Amino acid sequence: MAGRYDRNPFDEEEVNPFADSAVRAGASREQNYGGGAFYTTHPGSAPTAMNRLSPLPPEPVDFGSATVDIPLDSGKDLKKKERELQAKEAELKRREQELKRREDAAARAGIVIEERNWPPFFPLIHHDIANEIPIHIQRLQYFAFASFLGMVLCLLWNVVAVTGAWIRGEGVKIWLLAVIYFVAGVPGAYVLWYRPLYRAMRTESALKFSWFFLFYMLHIAFVIFAAVAPPVVFKGKSLA
Repeated sequence: MAGRYDRNPFDEEEVNPFADSAVRAGASREQNYGGGAFYTTHPGSAPTAMNRLSPLPPEPVDFGSATVDIPLDSGKDLKKKERELQAKEAELKRREQELKRREDAAARAGIVIEERNWPPFFPLIHHDIANEIPIHIQRLQYFAFASFLGMVLCLLWNVVAVTGAWIRGEGVKIWLLAVIYFVAGVPGAYVLWYRPLYRAMRTESALKFSWFFLFYMLHIAFVIFAAVAPPVVFKGKSLA
């Protein structure tokens, strides 16, 4: 019959890694010389404290004395910002609805909102023949636009030519007339006959066509009078 304190050969030895090296060496020697289930290092005696090492007592962990300040009013600030964002969103929605209401009212009244898009480098007028003029009359509108641009170039060249004549000794009155003709003629031609023609082509309105024909005929009559230069204003000198 085995002794009361016989050591279990299948029991793993618990070794404290922090114990003295001599103690670990003795424990290993005991383990190496184990003689089976009936072998004991000290027959007839109880196992000593060296055979079973007690675990080390736990040590308190100090994480330092640093504290984190959490503002108590952060929730109030978030709610305040949320209310401000909601107010801004409501204001934007109100403006969008107001703008849409105005656009709908203008569309029902037949008013077209024109965005300036020409010339591309410095938009001054609204001009979009390809998308607004019916395709079967676009060629006629392009021809009218080319005649308007040609008139602008002629008036500009008139200013340059009269300026050269003034430098050569001609009077300053004819130069002033050329400048006035250019400054007043270009926007006048656009407002009086080209824009009515553009809108008439876009809407096919008979009233707008009549407005165009009236002022276009007056413009042609003035051009003929300036080119012929009858002896009424300046004898022998053309206004154009």
